[in-house]
Amino acid sequence: MEIDSALFKSEYPFKNNYFDLNGLKYHYLDEGQGDPVVMLHGNPSWSFYYRHLVRELRSDYRLIVPDHIGCGLSDKPVDSQYSFTLEQRVDDLDALIKNLKLKKKITLVLHDWGGMIGMAWAIRHPERIARLVILNTAAFHLPATKKIPLVLKICRNTQLGAFLIQGFNLFARGAAWVGCQRQRMSSELRKIYCSPYDNWQHRVATLRFVQNIPLQKNDPGYDLISQVEDGLANFAELPICICWGEKDFVFDLNFLAEWKKHFPQAEVHSFADCGHYILEDAREDILPIIRNFLQDNPLPKSGR
Repeated sequence: MEIDSALFKSEYPFKNNYFDLNGLKYHYLDEGQGDPVVMLHGNPSWSFYYRHLVRELRSDYRLIVPDHIGCGLSDKPVDSQYSFTLEQRVDDLDALIKNLKLKKKITLVLHDWGGMIGMAWAIRHPERIARLVILNTAAFHLPATKKIPLVLKICRNTQLGAFLIQGFNLFARGAAWVGCQRQRMSSELRKIYCSPYDNWQHRVATLRFVQNIPLQKNDPGYDLISQVEDGLANFAELPICICWGEKDFVFDLNFLAEWKKHFPQAEVHSFADCGHYILEDAREDILPIIRNFLQDNPLPKSGR
């Protein structure tokens, strides 16, 4: 699909790459040269979320930024074509990384569902992980101190919620509206965030991500999240940078507290006036933080 927006064309001036994933087009950015940095988005955003960080880092690093299947510029299959499970998402990422033949250890940048997908991949390949950058996400079960918001319950468990997501793009539109708290997104920027999800079928992944939040032991993916949570200790000694928007209505301070428990030595930057889309809300603060973090924790130099 093409997005007819001057703002999009100026802020996302990247080459589109596609990997054939069992007949589905898996879109990703592959920018720059150097140590590999893989950036994983969540729901209902897409690789556009990382555009400023890509432009900030591509002079010194190789940046891989996929759109999960059903999201962004990737194909948007129906349920009969794709399973939409967490395990499948991890398999997709594994296939892409293997295809790219990345030789060096990888830095993961994780946001929202990208945290669960990325860390599930990391526990398969702990020896491949160099550093972690964590942005309003989780890789563990819902904290005991946190209740799932009512709007997520409605979207996850009711026909009304499903209809509002697929019929009116409510989840993407709502996230774009409340995702920034320091400075609201412009109407044009909100439109770009929502643009890949422009009809009923193109919103299947948005709905499935919400429905697949594993809360009970019999939910798909629950056991995998347990494995991920148990495996976090393997990464506690790595260089880790956490940047957090405290006004995130889902990934709030309860989640940040959990990350601090798992990674007590992490470098933490918390922003009291910012929301879920922290790279939009606090861009001027966070871009140099991440650049400095990578520079202060270098790997041996390498080529592409």
